[in-house]
Amino acid sequence: MRIQKVGIVGSGNIGGNLGILLAKAGCEVFFSSRHPENLQDMVEAAGPTARAGKVGEAIAFGDVVILSVPLKAYRELDDETRLALKGKIVIDTSNPYPERDGAMAVEARQDPGGMGSVVARLLPGARIVRAFNSVYFEDLKKTVNKNGETIGIPIASDDQEALDAAVELAQRAGLEPVVVGGLHSSKLFDVGTPVYASSASAREIRQKLRIE
Repeated sequence: MRIQKVGIVGSGNIGGNLGILLAKAGCEVFFSSRHPENLQDMVEAAGPTARAGKVGEAIAFGDVVILSVPLKAYRELDDETRLALKGKIVIDTSNPYPERDGAMAVEARQDPGGMGSVVARLLPGARIVRAFNSVYFEDLKKTVNKNGETIGIPIASDDQEALDAAVELAQRAGLEPVVVGGLHSSKLFDVGTPVYASSASAREIRQKLRIE
């Protein structure tokens, strides 16, 4: 599939910077947050194919939705938003931080299925793919790590089309995708793993995760 429209829910460090990269690569990008009036600088940085608005508008707009919000925000999503995400390819970038997200982050870190399983339960019916959670946002802006190598992006999903979408967007953003496996295998690049926040290259990720 050739993705043209990307809706971004949560336009912070990961969602915002990824949206800018994708807009510059030719995607139409719709940034959103609870305060869309604060996103004008981001829209200007992204260029003429970008706009900003409300969360519901971004979800309706996107062929794919990049959901880049704190874990605790998942419980705050209203029924209308959850319904809008059903059937959508949702690229989840969230990470569980107990100091920010409270007890649910502690539970998420202990979940045997990793964050992929946690998010799938929180958003039933959405086509979840885990990606872009393991890269440090300052490095994401540059797309290369300190060694000058293209940053690798581990990806996991049980949905082949969602997997393909994340691979496509990683490539279009100038990054190198590494398909790790099904959604439960996202635990291999969750917080605390050897590849998390390392901005490792695809080669290094394959070595560390023993992927052929």
